[in-house]
Amino acid sequence: MTKPLNISESAAVQMPMKTVASLIILVGMGVFAYTELTSRLVSLETSRELFENDLLKKSEQVPTDQEQHFLIEDLYKTVEKMEETQEMNMTNKVNIEFLREQLDKALEDIEGLKDKVRENGKAY
Repeated sequence: MTKPLNISESAAVQMPMKTVASLIILVGMGVFAYTELTSRLVSLETSRELFENDLLKKSEQVPTDQEQHFLIEDLYKTVEKMEETQEMNMTNKVNIEFLREQLDKALEDIEGLKDKVRENGKAY
C-alpha cells in the first residue's frame, strides 16, 4: 500500500542544494531566452512595417516625380564633372602662362644670339 500524499502549508520538502541551484539557473535561462526572442520578433515586425510603408509611399509616387529625381541626379553628376574639368583648366592656364614666359625669354635669347652671329660675320 502506498501512503497518501498530504500537501499542506506545513509540509516540508527536502531537496539537494545542487538541484535547487540548477532549477534557478534553468528558470533564469528560460526567462532570458523568452525576452530575447520577443525583442527579436518585435524588431523584425517593426522593420517589416517600415519596409511596407516605404514601398507604399514609393508606389504612390507619380512617374514624373521619379523622372525628376533621375534628372536631378544626372545634373549633379554633370556639375561634378564640370567642376573637375574647370579645376584641371585652371592648372593648365598656370602652366601655359609659365611656358609662354619661358618661350618669350628663349626667343629673346635666340634674337640676341642671332645679333651676335651677325656682328661676328661683319667683323671679318
